Amino acid sequence: MRVLVAGASGFVGKRLCLALEQEGHEVIAMTRDPKAYTGVGRPVEADVLQPATLPSALAGCDAAYYLVHSLDDEDFEDKDARGAMAFSTAATDAGLSQVVYLGGLGNDADDLSAHLRSRREVERLLASAGVPVTTLRAGIIVGHGGISWELTRQLVEHLPAMITPRWVRTRCQPVGISDVVRYLVGVLGVSEAKERTFEIGGPEVLAYVEMMQRVAVLEGRHLLIVPVPILSPKLSSRWLAFVTDVDRQTARSLIDSMSNEVVVRDDAIRSVVPFAPMDYDDMVLQALKERAQEKRAQEKRA
Repeated sequence: MRVLVAGASGFVGKRLCLALEQEGHEVIAMTRDPKAYTGVGRPVEADVLQPATLPSALAGCDAAYYLVHSLDDEDFEDKDARGAMAFSTAATDAGLSQVVYLGGLGNDADDLSAHLRSRREVERLLASAGVPVTTLRAGIIVGHGGISWELTRQLVEHLPAMITPRWVRTRCQPVGISDVVRYLVGVLGVSEAKERTFEIGGPEVLAYVEMMQRVAVLEGRHLLIVPVPILSPKLSSRWLAFVTDVDRQTARSLIDSMSNEVVVRDDAIRSVVPFAPMDYDDMVLQALKERAQEKRAQEKRA
């Protein structure tokens, strides 16, 4: 199949492009700067916020992945909605058989954060023009370079002790990046996956504080965590921006979501893409290994 990946240069996208090519698909890597693209696939210039650029990028494609978000922008809800609507229209006009979207876990009955509400709206808008959409909803994705994982790793490595807000007790179901890619590839072209929403996660449900403690143990560190009853999202995002390299706006968007439980309540995906996902310790060790390998490669080039 000829498959376009919107967001090809991102954390998930670059791994997905490689996996799709290994499966024998022709990969079209959609990017705003093709000259700077160094990943797998044929780069094409397009931007979901410039609808006129999309038809030529999608021409001749059979399916597409939508991995675009604007979390680092204060107006991310508006931008993500406009981008999803433009892509849906272009994908329908191009006659695509399927669009696969990676969204976010969360119980619709809860008071969802702006970030998770936006992910739901993107789901709806992608399907609004008629193209069949498959949505995979994930919580924390653990892998080298992922924003949520980097927050976890850097907090553990930079702070031997930390005062934390109540959201560290919120439960989540982390999933390894390699398993996310396996699910994404696995639903492509599968008729029973079209026009359906699936929840994906690893085998363990953990509180954020447990995740940090497990990372500390694996790295041979001692971590003292002291929860406090009140620490506003605004203060939390400033704190995270100070001790990590994640920008404040992205940190704020993610922290707002950390009050929502993100756990799998429907494991229907296991019958469509059957395999045993890796446990939390294994996904952490894989992420740390990839980071170490990248650092050694950078040192050799220096």
